[in-house]
Amino acid sequence: MSYCRLVLTSSLLAAIAGLAALDSLNPATVAGVTLILLAPSRRPGATALAYVAGAYLTVLVVGTGLFLGADAVGGAVEGASTWIRRGALSLAALVLAVSGVRRLRTRERKAVVLPRWFGPWTAAPVGVLVTGADLPNAFPYLVAIERLTAADVPAGSGLVVLALYSLVYCVPCLLLLLAGTIWRQRLTPRLQRVYARFGGARTVRRSIPAAAVNLLLAAAVASLAVTL
Repeated sequence: MSYCRLVLTSSLLAAIAGLAALDSLNPATVAGVTLILLAPSRRPGATALAYVAGAYLTVLVVGTGLFLGADAVGGAVEGASTWIRRGALSLAALVLAVSGVRRLRTRERKAVVLPRWFGPWTAAPVGVLVTGADLPNAFPYLVAIERLTAADVPAGSGLVVLALYSLVYCVPCLLLLLAGTIWRQRLTPRLQRVYARFGGARTVRRSIPAAAVNLLLAAAVASLAVTL
């Protein structure tokens, strides 16, 4: 019995780690850190670190609220946890479906720019706002919380997992910050390419294959929401 529980626990952690790694490739946070490092600033490292800290706290606090809220409601109402899981999966399916539909047409994406008042003291609140605004599109994030709820993970263990998830979410930004701080002059051309890819103004071309993949994933997740 203990061996089975160990395997299940390892499988759950591996799945959540994979979801966190996928979620960490987030254009909003990556573009934000890149833009901070490229902008003329006296303290780009401290500003970028504050921005990442805001993103980390947002992912952790919102995840904690959803996880503990689901646990509380699930304990108060019989069968509520099942509906919470279905709701999370349905929202994830909706996000994928909207992403798929958006890829069916060519659209213009606006550039991400920094306001004049942006600095070390305002970077953390901006990181909170940017990350919070992007969380409804975080399909892996919603699935990870649903998996924790479905597995009846204790509150303490769940919070530790969410703290680690939030850290993994920030790893690409922290690595980018470290590299950009140490080798800023050498990496500037590459940072400009990263910014152009994730945060620059550009035309997002219509893609039938990308739309089809997103819509198929949406259908698969929606079917799980119905059958679970």
